[in-house]
Amino acid sequence: MRSPGDGRPLPPRPGDGQRSGGAPAHRVPSAGPGAPTHKLPVAPPSQEQPPRTASPEGPPRSGGRVYGKERSGNSPVRPLRSHSQKEPSQKGPRGPRRRPRAKTILVIIAGLLVVLLVAAVGMFFWIDSRLGGIDGALDDYDGRVADTPGTNWLLVGSDSRKGLSAAQRKKLATGRSAGQRTDSMMLLHIPEGSDKPTLVSLPRDSAVTIPGRGRDKLNAAYASGGPKLLVRTVETVTGVHIDHYMEIGFAGFVDIVDAVGGVEINVRADVDDPKAGLRLKKGTQVLNGSQALGYVRTRKGGALPDFERTKRQRQFLGAVVKKAASPGVLINPFTSIPLAMSATDAVAVDSGTGAFDMLSLGLAMGDSPVTTVVPFGGNEIAGGGTAVKWDRAKALQLFDALKTDKPVPKAIIDAG
Repeated sequence: MRSPGDGRPLPPRPGDGQRSGGAPAHRVPSAGPGAPTHKLPVAPPSQEQPPRTASPEGPPRSGGRVYGKERSGNSPVRPLRSHSQKEPSQKGPRGPRRRPRAKTILVIIAGLLVVLLVAAVGMFFWIDSRLGGIDGALDDYDGRVADTPGTNWLLVGSDSRKGLSAAQRKKLATGRSAGQRTDSMMLLHIPEGSDKPTLVSLPRDSAVTIPGRGRDKLNAAYASGGPKLLVRTVETVTGVHIDHYMEIGFAGFVDIVDAVGGVEINVRADVDDPKAGLRLKKGTQVLNGSQALGYVRTRKGGALPDFERTKRQRQFLGAVVKKAASPGVLINPFTSIPLAMSATDAVAVDSGTGAFDMLSLGLAMGDSPVTTVVPFGGNEIAGGGTAVKWDRAKALQLFDALKTDKPVPKAIIDAG
């Protein structure tokens, strides 16, 4: 019979009183309440186990092993620690690693932004101070076209050899011409609304009426009267008010292209033009400064060489401005600073144009402007030679759209 140790019998468990296999178990007579509990006989002295002593390495173990993590209750053995439990450190608890506070991080970020802002402002004023002004390019005159909506730029590429040595002129195949003429002319209209900018090529051999000179080729206005007469001629024949003027010569053209590390161009057909110092294979490739100059000057290719030439000029201008305005060029001081120096040395602008206006020009060109050329059809004799005759009706539609700040008709764009 089970006993809790205080003499009271425990209630019988299921199966008590039966042997295995169902036979009744031998019962021990109950002694009744108050009787002493039955005690097991004491083992003879010869069978007694030697007393256990505490090991110097830890508490006594049962059979040489400890089962469980700790022993408690009525056992005389003190509780044992689990092997996975470590003794408390003598150095005390280690505190958490200190992390930068949010306020500290914000102060660092704000400091960096201030440095970048100061650098940008400094660069802005430095560029503005380096821009060379052309006095009188946009002077008023009697009967001048009134201001029109939007912003209009006259972009001119001159064939000036200024700044080129004899060796450079030979390498670039520019010749020795001492005069100064326009090699390309484009009119850029930046609208006031959300429409895309429009870039229009003005063929330099276009037959136009030059104030005070009569009928002649458009580039004759620049050759005889410089930027001032050219602006007046363009305003007279287009009816569009010019707000800004910018020109660039051969030397500056090459420097800008090289400063941005070359420009990627899709050459649509093989080009072999010794006069322009150019030999290119068809396909997409990166052109350096001298190759790019030859590419926009060559008259090779296409049934209408001048028409194809204006296409290449617009293609290249868009590519070089896009490359110059890319984050990889602007963020990198090793490219942005040489570019700024080359650009400010290479271009000449009217005296009223500053760095902010140049930034506006760059953003407009980077916005993938709509490109076309003044519609033309046939030729006429002007200035003692054959000149390109504009399609008067279509040309009026084009310029009317620009001066009223409206999108150019799709038919005109497709024709160019």
